[in-house]
Amino acid sequence: MFGTSTALCFSILDSLLIRGQMSQLCHMEAFREQSLMLFSVPVILIAILVEIILTHFQHIRAYTWRETLTNFYLAGLNGSLDLLLRSIVVLPVLLFCWHHRLFTLDKGWIYWLALFLIEDLAYYVLHFVDHHCRLFWAIHVTHHSSPEFNLTTGFRSSVFQPVYRTAYFAPIAWLGFEPLDVLFMYAATQIYGSFIHTEKVGKLGWLEYVVVTPSHHRVHHASNSRYLDKNMGMCLIIWDRLFGSFAEEDPAEPPKYGLTKAIPDRGPMNIVFHEWRDMLRDFRESPLPWRQKLGYFLRGPGWRPFHPEETDQTSS
Repeated sequence: MFGTSTALCFSILDSLLIRGQMSQLCHMEAFREQSLMLFSVPVILIAILVEIILTHFQHIRAYTWRETLTNFYLAGLNGSLDLLLRSIVVLPVLLFCWHHRLFTLDKGWIYWLALFLIEDLAYYVLHFVDHHCRLFWAIHVTHHSSPEFNLTTGFRSSVFQPVYRTAYFAPIAWLGFEPLDVLFMYAATQIYGSFIHTEKVGKLGWLEYVVVTPSHHRVHHASNSRYLDKNMGMCLIIWDRLFGSFAEEDPAEPPKYGLTKAIPDRGPMNIVFHEWRDMLRDFRESPLPWRQKLGYFLRGPGWRPFHPEETDQTSS
């Protein structure tokens, strides 16, 4: 009885300590991200304003009210879910992995460089899976659903990605990188990702071989068959070049943005759930045994059971 009571007391104490640590971590992370936002948001808004003015005077229809508002609407949904999960899932998982870390790392420039490289690779893997497994494509498809490509397109977030994104970043904490640093690095690279959603920047010389440029990302958002599922990196293009998912923008074939299959109903709910509906319909209506029908969830977006070689993808 005494042993049980002692164990219970220690369990309660551990729980209180973890909660206290979690609360402290949440406040620290909020402060760092707020500082990052105070710097980045004005710069992004000014860049958007400049792009709007340039395209207006060049008589280019780069922005429409409907698609721009949809971009901010999806960013709001994604951000709200991300904040909700931050303290109840994300930080606890990262903290658990870090407490059981393989290495104790000293902070310095090598630490931050290694964190950047590992996290950028982790994002590449996440992004690759999002494009090649229909279950995750059903979430990511919202980001590719705009027929426009401008700086606000970067706000068109994959709404439910925060639910599973931690699974890709948890091993980074397990290697010894602090949870707050993992989250901070992700926020910083996301800011970079916002600036590459533009048609107003051409090719950037030798940088095209190292980092993801607007030219690379225009390819990624294109629905042209030769551009599908290419250039998955967030900051570095080296992963795409290494793993065979790279494609260069060809001036002879300008990108056509959006999905290969248009979405007739562009309402706020359908823009989020349309691919879920189509995926479930394909699964339900197929006459195949359920094990084979799982391909509608686990294979690529264009998979068909009798013609798996078809590339009738909805990805872009």
